Amino acid sequence: MGGGSLLAERFEEHRPRLRAVAYRMLGSLSEAEDVVQETWLRLDRHAEEVDNLGGWLTTVASRVCLNELRSRQRRREEELDTRVPDPVLAAPEGDDPEAVALLGDRVGLALQVVLGTLGPAERLAFVLHDLFAVPFEDIAPLLERTPAAVRQTVSRARRRVKERAPEPDRDRAAQRAVVDAFLAASREGDFEGLVAVLAPDAVLRADGGAAMAQLSKVIRGATVIASSAQGFRHLAPFARPVLVNGTWGTLTVVDGKPVSVMSFTVVDGRVAQIDVLGDPDRLAALALPA
Repeated sequence: MGGGSLLAERFEEHRPRLRAVAYRMLGSLSEAEDVVQETWLRLDRHAEEVDNLGGWLTTVASRVCLNELRSRQRRREEELDTRVPDPVLAAPEGDDPEAVALLGDRVGLALQVVLGTLGPAERLAFVLHDLFAVPFEDIAPLLERTPAAVRQTVSRARRRVKERAPEPDRDRAAQRAVVDAFLAASREGDFEGLVAVLAPDAVLRADGGAAMAQLSKVIRGATVIASSAQGFRHLAPFARPVLVNGTWGTLTVVDGKPVSVMSFTVVDGRVAQIDVLGDPDRLAALALPA
């Protein structure tokens, strides 16, 4: 394979998939872009050796992601309990094409949170096989395992995801009604209204980043979450509905600056999980819907 302009054109055809794989692997939009760029640089150096471009690119991008996941594990820099991945935002009027390309069929920030708790091998194997339909035989060389061993790895990861990632209600209109009820109760300081819209065992995860570390926490239970929400009542009027990783959430902007993104996982008509990104540095880097 050769020809600079032709090679670049063919690479661009694969960019959305590569970015989607890297985002699911790493939970970071900026790091996903870095992975795509590194993959392009390696292709530029080894283009003559490539027969199956799509497979080669996915393999290289996956290796780069795996190295980063293993490096994270060694550094142990991230507090997994409070870490909220970068959200993908879209306007309520319809799905943003870029968001659709990133998310594919499996949506919800809650799933991305759980992926962050998997070990590097489990995460790579689950993402490639269950989310991008890569055969076990193609994943095996990446992990230096047999296809049968990769199958077991995916099975373990799948069980953990099923246990920890609530399956959200698919009816977006019903989701929106629940989120609107939560916002209305927040604006009015209606404690009972908040408790009513929350599942009894609901979980709230807040990530304030290094700049707002005091806000990073995980709290559990409807009454505890309702009490916490009342403390941020003054921000409720600034929250507007947006799609966060394909499900309903809110974007709060004050004086032109994003203050938080909240993702709601609605299960059986109640809020089962809320994931809040309040890290000002990461919020500033997000592409905000109009």
